[in-house]
Amino acid sequence: MKPRITDAEFLSRAEALQALMAKEGYDAILAYGNEAEPQYVRYFCDYWPSFETAGVLIPASGKPYLLIGPESYTYAADRSRLPDIRLLKAFRESSEPEYPGKPLDTFASVFDEMGIKINKMGVAGLPLMTIGVYKALAETVGEGAIVKADALVNTLRMHKSDAELACMREAARITRETFDWVLPRLRTGLTERQVVGLALGKMHELGAERESYPLWVLTGDGSDQAISRPRDKVIQPGDLTFLQFGARYEGYASSIGRAVVFGKADTYTKNLIETGYATQNAVLDVMRAGVPAREVARVHAEFVKARGFGDHLLYGPCHGNGLMEGEAPWIETNSDYNLAENMTFCLDIFLGSHKTKRGIRMEDVIRVTDSGVENLTHYPQTLWEL
Repeated sequence: MKPRITDAEFLSRAEALQALMAKEGYDAILAYGNEAEPQYVRYFCDYWPSFETAGVLIPASGKPYLLIGPESYTYAADRSRLPDIRLLKAFRESSEPEYPGKPLDTFASVFDEMGIKINKMGVAGLPLMTIGVYKALAETVGEGAIVKADALVNTLRMHKSDAELACMREAARITRETFDWVLPRLRTGLTERQVVGLALGKMHELGAERESYPLWVLTGDGSDQAISRPRDKVIQPGDLTFLQFGARYEGYASSIGRAVVFGKADTYTKNLIETGYATQNAVLDVMRAGVPAREVARVHAEFVKARGFGDHLLYGPCHGNGLMEGEAPWIETNSDYNLAENMTFCLDIFLGSHKTKRGIRMEDVIRVTDSGVENLTHYPQTLWEL
């Protein structure tokens, strides 16, 4: 049987948050999300908004409600693990239809129904919130009552349950097998977009619900782009090409990044790829529960500089992974927390130079353990010369 998060686990997440809310004096928290970043909503009810936005309203005590836009009820009712769903105009799509004559709830009517009186209103996902939703909420509770609550919810999300880890391992399997399938089909003459198309088709065939993020392939000049999208550029002989694939399963994201060379790698390219792999291993060697995150980042930076690629550094070696490919926490030189068992990260070694216009990302998904790490994707560290 394929892994899945149970209804009981979704409910327990809301109850765990309510225990934290009591300590911090919150009257309610709205976990907000959109189509691109649904993580806070999915964490509490498994609903992934499309076109419209959504929020899970969690009171200090009592059951949570899913709040959605006017058009999504049949979709939400089919997917949500929460039975109580209310439709608010504030969550409508960005083209702002008016829905004349359609009865809709408001924040005020939902608060009254739930018996909530607000002095302190938390929002998880506040940086994502549209101005329309924010204004509707502020008009109801007062702008001074609204507090960013991302960090409070993230204290729960960053420690993965057994069921979450099972879903993440399945996402990793799909990503790994997608890479296995695409690599022998790579050839000069294909465009970056065509390669992405191969990966997307295969990962869906293998059971992915969607990709973890908009996949990309970068070849030749421009492979130094840390974040990108595929171009209509044709792969040429001699090109350094880096592949960035990730499958999403039951909401949980995976990612693998690797570089290939179409022909013989020159000295610079070979050293760059070998440094990427060596840096991954240097970071893995120091990661385990109890280690200060900043120490991991220090090892990463010093190792890369010692290999002569200090000017290729852009960010720290890891970022959180789970319902988003990139989620809190990051591992950086100013991080102020210790690693703990069942934290999950993308081990993400990006090295790029705007001078050479070339770059790589060596990426795998890992779980922190008491003795080290479990590498969920564990893809080969190979110098592929095709």
